[in-house]
Amino acid sequence: MSVVLNNHTKSQQITKKIISVHELLSDSSLSLPIYQRPYKWKSQHVNQLINDIKRHQNKSSYRLGTLVLHEQTWVEQGITSVRKNIVDGQQRTLTLLLIAHALIQVHKHIFNDEVIDQLKALEATMINPQFENDISKNNLYQNYLEISRLASRNTFDRDLIDFLLNKCTFVSFTLQDIAEAFQFFDTQNARGRDLAPHDLLKAYHLREFVEADEVLKSATVAHWENCQTEELADLFAQFLYRIRYWVKGNSARYFDKRDVSVFKGISVNQLSSYNYTESLNIVHYFIDYYNHQQEGKIDKKIKEFPFQLDQTIINGRRFFEMIAHYQQQVKNLEYLSDSTNQLSEIAKRILKDINDYEGSYRTGDRYVRALFDCLLLYYIDRFGQHKISEAIEKIFIWAYSLRLTMYAVSIPTIDNYVLENNLFKIINHSINPETFLNHSLPIISVNEIKSNKVDLIQNLFKDMHYCG
Repeated sequence: MSVVLNNHTKSQQITKKIISVHELLSDSSLSLPIYQRPYKWKSQHVNQLINDIKRHQNKSSYRLGTLVLHEQTWVEQGITSVRKNIVDGQQRTLTLLLIAHALIQVHKHIFNDEVIDQLKALEATMINPQFENDISKNNLYQNYLEISRLASRNTFDRDLIDFLLNKCTFVSFTLQDIAEAFQFFDTQNARGRDLAPHDLLKAYHLREFVEADEVLKSATVAHWENCQTEELADLFAQFLYRIRYWVKGNSARYFDKRDVSVFKGISVNQLSSYNYTESLNIVHYFIDYYNHQQEGKIDKKIKEFPFQLDQTIINGRRFFEMIAHYQQQVKNLEYLSDSTNQLSEIAKRILKDINDYEGSYRTGDRYVRALFDCLLLYYIDRFGQHKISEAIEKIFIWAYSLRLTMYAVSIPTIDNYVLENNLFKIINHSINPETFLNHSLPIISVNEIKSNKVDLIQNLFKDMHYCG
């Protein structure tokens, strides 16, 4: 069954079709584009899929999910070629390819059976995608071994193979425009299953790549996909989202897909449209000009875009570069005490004791540490290493005053504290470090201390004359 849907908000048409697993795997025009994320399914996901198929095999059909395809058509020397890039659905598609290959190996000596012959015929048409990503390679290999073990134990009998190939189906949506395909993918996931916010942002900014940047897309996506999902989630939720909101005096508790718009900015082709974007326009093009000069091939120096945590985001390539930049900045915080000889003894002691004090492992204490790291990151982002020791001291007193004076600390506690004592806004309004460093902080009396297991922190406050 095939039907053409009119997309009323756009001129593009979407072709919707119900296809069987056999139709999917026999389509030699399928392709996995370079922008796809790594194959991250583990053996438990594979077993869950197979168990679901077995559990429903007595039904007339079983829906495996949705595919979103971007169809590319071109003519070369009078020959029309078509490629269908998988925009959404690659994890299941690759797993089904592994299942088919494993079953073909198990049944390769069986002949004159209609179902097995149908299975083996797929070997000539199934795509054979190549992978550079080590995560994909390892997961594909491990999952193939798992499927082969299951197949060798006759988990798939003839009837189950028939059901898999001919009764298991997908709803396939095919679009001819890549931007439309990503928009459709973005919309479907935003309304449907709970895709991580950073995955939605990835889809959005990939389609914002301008034609001149297309050659950079592969390397850009490769870096993004080599990052652990948890690392990206933490970067957005704990640092980028909260800082951008707190700087404006807004509450920032939990980052979810409703907040992704804060990381959507202005497109390159709009950079010269408005007065406020003129400086971005100049820097954007000058950085590329500078890095492509012949002299750069001699001294091997590359100039980074001067990102700021609270800047207007440039969509597309610059977004991915920005995320890579702040991943490194967050990692640099971990080695701050080792990477500079400028730190005072008290600053070094602070960085050591906030890791070592007795209660540092507790959930609330980790929230306070994240607050300290956020403000320190924002200070360094604005002023670099200038007066860094004094900044560490000031930020420590501000963040850990909350720890000392509270029995328990939660995310709402942290959020309310920032909004009532907003040093992010103080830094944002400071034209030099001194303006921020001269901001006074209250002294805590011993009677106000309510937390336990914080002796090292309390001693620091006393030695710094902030506890009396």
